[in-house]
Amino acid sequence: MNIQLIQNGILTPIDDIEQTLLAPDNGFYWIDATPFDLSVLQPLFGLHHLAVEDCIDEEEQRPKLQVYDDHYFLVVNGITFHNQDIFLREINLFLGSTTIITVTKQEAPELEQMLSLIREKEINRPAAFLYYLIDDIVDRFFDVIENIEDLIENLEEEILMNTRKSHLEQIIGLRSEILYARKMLLPQRYLIDELHRKELPLIDPYLRKYFGDIVDDAVKVVESFDTFRDLIGNLREAYQAALAGRANDIMRIFTALTTIFMPLTIVTGIYGMNFDVMPELSSPYGYYIVLGSMATIGITMFVIFKKKEWL
Repeated sequence: MNIQLIQNGILTPIDDIEQTLLAPDNGFYWIDATPFDLSVLQPLFGLHHLAVEDCIDEEEQRPKLQVYDDHYFLVVNGITFHNQDIFLREINLFLGSTTIITVTKQEAPELEQMLSLIREKEINRPAAFLYYLIDDIVDRFFDVIENIEDLIENLEEEILMNTRKSHLEQIIGLRSEILYARKMLLPQRYLIDELHRKELPLIDPYLRKYFGDIVDDAVKVVESFDTFRDLIGNLREAYQAALAGRANDIMRIFTALTTIFMPLTIVTGIYGMNFDVMPELSSPYGYYIVLGSMATIGITMFVIFKKKEWL
């Protein structure tokens, strides 16, 4: 558990958690905890037992806002994208009048970024901390969106240039990741919209319009993932079309080669008959004449097919 007293962008470490029960003359307390610390924090701050259960529960919680008597409970999701896998990090927050508690099950780069934002923005209120944290979380989604756009573009070029079976596995895997992220993005958008529209005593009124800007960004993020879902469908169609086209090309080549060898087969079949009397058999140059004729037929048909782009 890490406790900081934040006063106009200045962070002061606190060793005694009992000190956080007394409202500071200026600033607020930030307690960065793990689910194991809630056994101490719950009775100390009167955290609602349902919110504590959500923090401890191994099942992933969807973004939401719960309003209790003297504090709010929020669940927001951060995001990273690595090796075509989307990872969502659950960040739980308890917002009070002079205290904000963050509870995470794994390391969250967004909370590490808050250390510099606190100093840069001279944060002095828990609600302002919440605003800058959510703003940073949503901004990170745009970095992921750029990476996914590049991945889809490169995948499309590879499919058109050289279709492989592994492409289908990539398409299916990426589609499932996008649908999974989108399922969490919609409630997160509604959460931010609540912070913008709902009258919440613990959130300063002037911050509501700033949350409105984040709502616009959250809508863009959701729309981008909707677009990705459509693009993945187009990729799958392109993959199937490329496979069909490749099969057609192979069949066309086989058909052309079969057509070229057909007259040659007829010639060899005629001269392979076991007749005693065949005029050409007595000619000293018959063998070479037949070979030359077959070569001429084959080359002529090959040139014709090539000009017609059948080969």
